[in-house]
This record gives sequence, C-alpha cells and structure tokens, in this order.
Amino acid sequence: MATTWTDEDPAAYLDAVTPAVRRRDALTLRDLMERVTGEEPRMFGTSMIGFGEYHYEYASGRSGDAPAACFSPRKAASTVYLPDGVGAHEDLLARLGPHTTGVGCLYLKDLGQVDLAVLEEIVRRSWATVTAGTFGQRAAES
Repeated sequence: MATTWTDEDPAAYLDAVTPAVRRRDALTLRDLMERVTGEEPRMFGTSMIGFGEYHYEYASGRSGDAPAACFSPRKAASTVYLPDGVGAHEDLLARLGPHTTGVGCLYLKDLGQVDLAVLEEIVRRSWATVTAGTFGQRAAES
C-alpha cells in the first residue's frame, strides 16, 4: 500500500481546508469519528484523516493495515471511506439524505442536508465490522 500514516498534524490540515462548508463538514466528521471510535485523528497520506486501524487479508494473499474509520475533505465533496463497502449499509443510506457513492466511498456535499444520526450509525457499523478481527472482504464484495 503506497498510502501510510504520517506525522502531519490533522488539526493544521483541517484548518486549511477550503471552501468553508467543506471545513465545517470536516470538523463535524472529525468529532463524529472521534465519538464513534474513541480514537484520536491521524493523517493517512496527504489528505485523509484516519481513526484507529484494522488489518485486512484477502484470499489473493494481499494483506495490510488501513484506517478503520477515515474521511477526506475533498473540494467537490467530503469523502467517507467505508472499508466494508457501501453495499453493507444500503438500509441506512436510503435514510441518509443527499449523497453519492463509490464501491467503498460515501460522498457528501453538505452535511447540513444529511441525517447525522444515520451517518453516525453507518460509521459505527463499519467500524465494528472491520475491527472485529482480520477483515477478509473487499469493499466491492459487500
């Protein structure tokens, strides 16, 4: 895996996020993920804020470690990474509010328009799944 944990300060990174709505949403996501995970934020690569860690090992033999909960405040939308795949959360996503998805990513343009309790449950469920032991499923398999 090319992306790894860094010693960069997540607070300094978040303070520099633009536009203002993305910074507001990033601070909300930081607080939500801290509450769910009980972990302090750490930078993973140059633009991802991670919480905790999980170990994965696929049938192909590929294995590694990655953040168990993670987000990135991108210019177009805040990205919430769901290592267990968005398919594992279809029931909750139907109640979330405006969003788009990728295989393992949830894209949110404005947290003010989504149900934060539903988002918190999605993050909580994903966290519980990937931290229960070695995780062996790719996001696309959910």
